[in-house]
Amino acid sequence: MKFNWLARLGAIYLVILTLAAVLIPIFRPYDRKVGPVLASPSMQFWLGTDDKGYDILARLAYGARISLTVGISVQLIALVIGITLGIVAVYGPKWLRNVILRFTDGMFAFPDILLAIMIIGIFNDRGMRPVIIALSITAWPAVVRLVKTQAATLKDREFVVSSQALGASTFYTVTRHMLPHLVGILMAVLMVELAGTILAESALSFIGIGVQPPTPSWGNLISDAKNLMNSNPMVLFWPCLILSVTIFALNFVGDGLRAHFDPKGSEPN
Repeated sequence: MKFNWLARLGAIYLVILTLAAVLIPIFRPYDRKVGPVLASPSMQFWLGTDDKGYDILARLAYGARISLTVGISVQLIALVIGITLGIVAVYGPKWLRNVILRFTDGMFAFPDILLAIMIIGIFNDRGMRPVIIALSITAWPAVVRLVKTQAATLKDREFVVSSQALGASTFYTVTRHMLPHLVGILMAVLMVELAGTILAESALSFIGIGVQPPTPSWGNLISDAKNLMNSNPMVLFWPCLILSVTIFALNFVGDGLRAHFDPKGSEPN
């Protein structure tokens, strides 16, 4: 099945966003005054300047670097924990399987943002590290449930049974036969989860307990600009637009990957 056009547009946007996050802050300062306050867009300042005279484009690009770093780090941690516990929940002893599944179910009882706020409150510092830790703790249960469900289905497939019948170890069977079949669906789901993580990081920064100014994050950029909503709405418009488009792009790519790797599951009932 071919990638749909929304997924293609989303992928192109994400590539451009990643390049901007890496390159723009190298050439344009984001942490000091570079021009007049609230300057209009120009050839020098493509999106203008904010109420402190900072380059809006440079701060948005660095905010993208923060969001992508937090989001990717959280999803990698969740992936390692989720795959490990999900596989153990299928192949481990019964008592251990029950402990993992009950604990995972219990994690779903806590609202993610409230749990993240509580975890961040334990730390004395403010920045990316506590945000990554907090969001990782809230992200892994979904991966465990997905991996457990998929692995339980694959466990009885012919190629897995044949591998075990030939004397292969459980580790060999899982790594050589199961995990390659899980890559596609995990990529699709993690794209959507990445969107949720970026939105959560922005929400935490918006309410003042995530990444702290003067380090720019999309959340604290929106928080700082909300006071200018009536006098200079464009200062608020740009971070809101970039955050929204990024969330849409990740969801479009996730849906496209899901349709590509699991076409039957993507068809309407």
